[in-house]
Amino acid sequence: MEGQTQGGRVPAEKPLPATATRSLSSVGAIFILLKSALGAGLLSFPWAFHKAGGVGPAFLVELVSLVFLISGLVILGYAASVSGQATYQGVVHGLCGPTIGKLCEACFIINLLMISVAFFRVIGDQLEKLCDSLLPGGLQPWYATQRFTLPTLSMLVILPLSLPRDIAVQKYTSTLGTLASCYLALVITVQYYLWPHGLVQEPRPSLSPPPWTSVFSVFPTICFGFQCHEAAVSIYCSMRSQSLSHWALVSVLSLLACCLIYSLTGAYGFLTFGTRVSADILMSYPGDDVAIIVARVLFAVSIVTVYPIVLFLGRSVMQDFWTRSYRGTRGPLVLADPTGPWVRVPLTILWVAVTLAMALFLPDLSEIIGIIGGISSFFIFIFPGLCLICAVGVEPIGPRVKCCLEAWGVISVLLGTFIFGQSTVAAVLELL
Repeated sequence: MEGQTQGGRVPAEKPLPATATRSLSSVGAIFILLKSALGAGLLSFPWAFHKAGGVGPAFLVELVSLVFLISGLVILGYAASVSGQATYQGVVHGLCGPTIGKLCEACFIINLLMISVAFFRVIGDQLEKLCDSLLPGGLQPWYATQRFTLPTLSMLVILPLSLPRDIAVQKYTSTLGTLASCYLALVITVQYYLWPHGLVQEPRPSLSPPPWTSVFSVFPTICFGFQCHEAAVSIYCSMRSQSLSHWALVSVLSLLACCLIYSLTGAYGFLTFGTRVSADILMSYPGDDVAIIVARVLFAVSIVTVYPIVLFLGRSVMQDFWTRSYRGTRGPLVLADPTGPWVRVPLTILWVAVTLAMALFLPDLSEIIGIIGGISSFFIFIFPGLCLICAVGVEPIGPRVKCCLEAWGVISVLLGTFIFGQSTVAAVLELL
């Protein structure tokens, strides 16, 4: 499909791809896609189940969302093959035009920056709680504070993991991070049946039908939890096998595994604590429980392994901007390869430094998770829908199939617009 121009418009020139090495296996692609989704949202799913009104309504919302989540991934793979681009923003820019492309880049940077900051805050909270468990008593020593642990962790672990040029390298750490997330889901499930000492028995929560507004309020949490679409194009273009059916299978397996882990965590965390469930499920458990202490460590490891994927995606936007800004110019700047170390390393250090500073000095960001989830609806629903509408005009497709695909694209755009509007208004009202 790549390179065809019949029946539609394709970009006149293609930017240099951020990743073009086809070295990623199918199993590696599944783990990277799965780990891209299994982030900080895992801790808030029990709270989302409570907010939805129980296990039944939450499962229903999750299953309906899963259809559009898988559809968005498949559309992005199809759009990448049609446009010949190797990054998400490149696909949108090539198929939908420069105006939509610039909007995509702006949303991309804002969303990934806020996600990176949220990751640092989650890591810092888990490390702080871990230090409280291991060093009980009064005032914690200086080496146990977030202003020491986070910068140290950033320099020794996060920065080296974020420097590689190719996203395929993340398949190794993504495997470790996925296993850490699975352990958290397993611990929450087992804790419900064992009921450890110090955990107050909670009456089984009522499953009365919630108002429709409560059900819709869960969508931002689901979008925040399942957002792996930003990495979809880069992962697809790094795979050795790039057939659309193969990519669809990778997408289905990844999100089904992700849905299973989220559902176990959400359901059993909610059934354990009911209305007392915290937005961070680990904060609801006793701090001296060994299994929970291990879960904190492994979950911090899980977030550390997903941070480089987010940074890679944000860096790709800046690299594309570098390429467009200095294309056709003369001088030393044009000699710098946007993916080479002289550009890649400073951009990586800048990204880590900015997000770390924001995490350390800005107020608590828990109230604006809804805004992050609302922006994520652009990448899950709106931009894939627009790409599908534009992509079906590029290749020769039967009129009936074309009409169905365009209708699905319109539905995706409308649904994404609704979720963005609803979640953003709700988040702003909470801030006020």
